[in-house]
Amino acid sequence: MTHSENLKKGEKGAWISIFAYLILSIIKLLVAHFGNSTALRADGLNNITDVIASIAVLIGLKISRKPADNDHHYGHYRAETVASLFAAFIMVSVGIQVIYDTIRKLWLGEVSQPDMLTAWTALGAAIIMFGVYKYNANLAKKVGSSALHAVAHDNKSDAFVSLGAFVGIIGAQLGLYWFDPIAGLIVGFIICKTAWDIFKDSTHTLTDGFDEKFLLKIKKSITKVDEVKKVKDVKGRVHGNQSFIDIVILVDSDLTVKESHDITIHIEKLLEEKHNIHYAHIHIEPFQK
Repeated sequence: MTHSENLKKGEKGAWISIFAYLILSIIKLLVAHFGNSTALRADGLNNITDVIASIAVLIGLKISRKPADNDHHYGHYRAETVASLFAAFIMVSVGIQVIYDTIRKLWLGEVSQPDMLTAWTALGAAIIMFGVYKYNANLAKKVGSSALHAVAHDNKSDAFVSLGAFVGIIGAQLGLYWFDPIAGLIVGFIICKTAWDIFKDSTHTLTDGFDEKFLLKIKKSITKVDEVKKVKDVKGRVHGNQSFIDIVILVDSDLTVKESHDITIHIEKLLEEKHNIHYAHIHIEPFQK
């Protein structure tokens, strides 16, 4: 399966998230309004941001499928990462709003007992989102999509958010009315924490950050090639779900151009089979005896 086909398959996960969040957000906000639950309302608002974020990821996946052109010689793969970054900004803005509204309610003493229906709504939503998380996590791993991985990460957080809202509402049912707004406050912090994690991963990728341990594994594999006298340098960067590796190796200075070229072909096949790297720029220099 080609990279473009993988990205197209990844769009299915984004669509599932969009429909799940859209339906759940409407149900939660309606039930929270009539059932008087701050926690469920915060959870519903969280799902609205997830709808927007999932749409951003979907657009990012579609752009990533565009082939290389005169302005983008390496393709459009980083559109996925930009989409994830956009999603993080949306999440943190709503998270801060939820925290502000909940603190205001606690300060003014606007707390009351929510209806039991709000608790069952939160629990049902948690179960649904755990199912969506498992599906998207497996799909993200299969197609290697960073944006879909971010969506799956958000799915899991949302499941825990709904579970927390359920606990808060149950506490309020027992007479601890402040449990419900406190659960809403925790929801706000979870939203912000999720946004920070996605923001951190996205900015690390966009600033050409790369896993040092992975680079060491690549270097170790190349070192085992008999014709390679020394691995002088290995660098990496990520475009969407594609690793772009730049390598400098030293070989016997007596080798012909064809023999040296054959070594690079061998290394390229090795990296593809062992590390799933489909792009490697290999520079050869003579080994000084």
